Amino acid sequence: MTDETVSDEADASNTPWRVGRLLVGLGLALQASEDFRDMEGTIEYAESAGVPEPDVLAPLASVSMFLGGLGVAFWRLPRLSTAAVTGFLAVVTPTMHDFWNADEDSKEGERLAFFGNLTMLGAALVFLREAYRRD
Repeated sequence: MTDETVSDEADASNTPWRVGRLLVGLGLALQASEDFRDMEGTIEYAESAGVPEPDVLAPLASVSMFLGGLGVAFWRLPRLSTAAVTGFLAVVTPTMHDFWNADEDSKEGERLAFFGNLTMLGAALVFLREAYRRD
């Protein structure tokens, strides 16, 4: 086998990694972009969850998730990008989606959001680990 063949095989084995990273990263960025469509509602939601300074922290969190998601998708500044996503999800998941304290009308939706975020947090942790292994 030539070096070129080995290189092609290595690239082919990275395809699931690249596709998965692109899907997760773009999904995170697109989800964050929804906050920008109704930032006033995002701020009100953060305020209702008891977030201090929601008019500052909600937009900051949305920007962090958006840029972090793009960074993960395109593997730019991977340590910073994955840390931003991981930090966002680690704080927001139990704070904003505390289904165990939610009223009956919103309990199911908050539970689903919590477990969805928990899944994304798991992926973010894998990417964070890879950012330190690969760079």
